Amino acid sequence: MPLPSAVKIKPEFDFRRGRYPLAIATGVLLALAFPNFNVAGLAWVAPALMLFAAREQSGGDAFRTGYLSGLAFWLTTLVWLLRIPVTGFPILGWIALAAYLALYSGAWVWLISRPERISIHRENWYSRTMWALGGAAAWVALEIIRSRLFGGFPWNLIGSSQFKLVPLIQISALTGVYGVSFLIVWFSLALLSAGEMVFRHPTKKHVWQAEIALPLVATMGCFIGGFFQLQGDAPVQKVLRICLIQPSVPQSLIWSAAADQKRFGALLDLSQRSLTSETDLLVWPESAVPALDQSTYERIVRFAQSNHIWMIFNGDDVEMHPDQTNYFNAALLMNPEGRIENIYHKRQLVIFGEYVPLARWLPFLKWFTPIEGGWTAGDLPGQFAITRTGQERREPVIEFSRNTPGNLQRREVRISPLICFEDVFPGTARQTSNNTDFLVNLTNDGWFGDGAAQWQHAANAVFRAVENGMALIRCANNGVTCWIDSYGRLREIFADANGNVHGTGTLTMDLTLPAAEHQQESTFYHRYGDWFAWSCCAITLGQLIRYRFGRKTKPGKTPEIFAN
Repeated sequence: MPLPSAVKIKPEFDFRRGRYPLAIATGVLLALAFPNFNVAGLAWVAPALMLFAAREQSGGDAFRTGYLSGLAFWLTTLVWLLRIPVTGFPILGWIALAAYLALYSGAWVWLISRPERISIHRENWYSRTMWALGGAAAWVALEIIRSRLFGGFPWNLIGSSQFKLVPLIQISALTGVYGVSFLIVWFSLALLSAGEMVFRHPTKKHVWQAEIALPLVATMGCFIGGFFQLQGDAPVQKVLRICLIQPSVPQSLIWSAAADQKRFGALLDLSQRSLTSETDLLVWPESAVPALDQSTYERIVRFAQSNHIWMIFNGDDVEMHPDQTNYFNAALLMNPEGRIENIYHKRQLVIFGEYVPLARWLPFLKWFTPIEGGWTAGDLPGQFAITRTGQERREPVIEFSRNTPGNLQRREVRISPLICFEDVFPGTARQTSNNTDFLVNLTNDGWFGDGAAQWQHAANAVFRAVENGMALIRCANNGVTCWIDSYGRLREIFADANGNVHGTGTLTMDLTLPAAEHQQESTFYHRYGDWFAWSCCAITLGQLIRYRFGRKTKPGKTPEIFAN
């Protein structure tokens, strides 16, 4: 008997219609785990939601879902790129960079949502656990590929969202930041499995507990171990009183030649007022000094001589060869007599900011950047060495000789410089921190106004200190100027009278390092590098080979994460 025409049957909800909005929402939620929102807990659920959005999908559909999630994440977290004071270029770079980076999340969802992976996932607890571990390894594998490919962009790795959880991030001294990323994704996938078990066995009260037990124990173990590690601070010896200058110069003024002398005079005046009779080292950030011509150089020399102080500052360096001229973004060390003691050339250049890739063969790529020329990358890590001369107000830096007890020796303090976003690169910081006392980074995030870029940058830098077991000093144009100890704790952060970290002012700090007889050994990560991340790459490659040439999905097997 036919139904009356007024009666309508409500169709069942088609989840596929909502998968793209859910994927976009998941990307935005993951973005909230990073500065300036800092809801770090969202990172622990976002990968699971990303895969949930891709349920009942495989192949190209799964990739597109993951891609949309990644695109939403990167467009949200990199929105500060739109603050660059150049018409047209920022939006092109913002979209192009986000579109490229989203490929990695698309690839991850495709890998984990393949039918043969899901069929294994649903068999038993052991298979589900291996699936979750494999998914975490795949995430880390894609992170290190992103950190290395095309010069690398290791910005906002998922592990860096936990920079405030100091006990947990101590695992980075063993595995690098990638170990934190692994824990987060493993736990998130275990939550997804727990949800599946509850859905499949709604009458069993504790069926979900077995799914999260292992990653929960591992995470708590890392947290507790890190807590006890933080109790082991070695006795310290005061080494240097350092003055960091934050001029907070807008990028538009940095590009204005007419304003060069005025802003340089303001820099010198601010520096002079910040110095005391006990200051040992003065640091200026990247781009604080205008064009380093003869007149500017002579004024810096007179300033160092009159204050009898060591200085580290940023400037341009030029090498002229018969066939070409190389321009370098450089960090310079000047001694109290006004002589340049050492120069470091930046090695990690900013793509489309300091160089245009393939510009000779693809000249249209210059449309994506306002730069007219290009810089040359340095090829060696740098190291600056300073000592007190004995002519200053305090006693010289000394240490007890280990061979002759009671014999005093002058101590040389070794500083390894980084420029711009080099403190974001795990491998670069690791190479730079060989046989050194601490790292110093000169940066200018004034390109991006007072948005989230400064705090995202600092959050990434925290892990370089933990990974190498040494302090990191950050001197920035408009934030975040601070120093981070060897455990990743933000010890002192500059803020002006209004509490604004982007304002103008100075931060004077007493940097303390372990006394010579208590100096810590280098961390496992510092000795062996990205062994953990490369192991995840090998595991992921092995999985791909196994699933390509080994087990296949059985005929009629549904590629669902949640089965009715």
